[in-house]
Amino acid sequence: MKKLFLLIFFFGMITACEDVIDVDLNTADPRLVIEASINLLEDGTAESDILLTTTTPFFDQETNFVTDAIVEITSDQGTVHSFTYLENGVYQSGFIPQDDINYTLTIFYKDETYTATEKLYRTNPLEYVEQFDDAGFTGEDIELRAYFTDPIGKGDYYYFEGFSERGDDIDFYDDDFFDGNQIFGLYLAEDLTTGDVVTFNLYGINQQFYNFAYLISDQTASGGPFDTQPATVKGNMINVTNESNYPFGYFRISEKSTLEFTVQ
Repeated sequence: MKKLFLLIFFFGMITACEDVIDVDLNTADPRLVIEASINLLEDGTAESDILLTTTTPFFDQETNFVTDAIVEITSDQGTVHSFTYLENGVYQSGFIPQDDINYTLTIFYKDETYTATEKLYRTNPLEYVEQFDDAGFTGEDIELRAYFTDPIGKGDYYYFEGFSERGDDIDFYDDDFFDGNQIFGLYLAEDLTTGDVVTFNLYGINQQFYNFAYLISDQTASGGPFDTQPATVKGNMINVTNESNYPFGYFRISEKSTLEFTVQ
């Protein structure tokens, strides 16, 4: 009888721990989120896609795509490049950026106007990849290094990414410590194995985007999911109609170098 009582007691304690707790979070009006990365490719063409979404509540699993905006890029010479809506918030154009020209991205959305001005930032070509088979804590992981050479005395900034089906690695470089030298971007992913194809991209960026990216990286990499962020990280887009209704995101124009490597 005593054993039966103890079993009922412990079972009651376990089931009592299964109560659902509703978290009452503050809500705010949706803000426009702008992912405008224009990439000039090595063959002279360009990736000219702009993704527009709006912010959503913390527990909302759906992405709110913006489908009814007007999107344009205008050069300082007055040439207008219009973007056409495709699907899933993506607007596309045949726009190809040129050197030494300022370009203004203008987005008209819900009777408000958002703008930013940027120019093309060149990069340097990715040259080759080295493979090391004794990396990681265990000494048994595969590490890849994609090399490029930085020109001397220019004060360059870079955005580097490596990705495969095993995962993505991104990094941002300021050439203060390797000006004029060869440097590499690092890719290390768990379970990387022979035959896996890894794509490396290197983009030219400016100091403003470098600082913006580092702030975003710091805030998303630290703290728990319910921690209050130290500060709101704003990009270079501004709302000229209503300053308090600022957007999130960034307008960037970069030259892009790409190199693929098959793990040996």
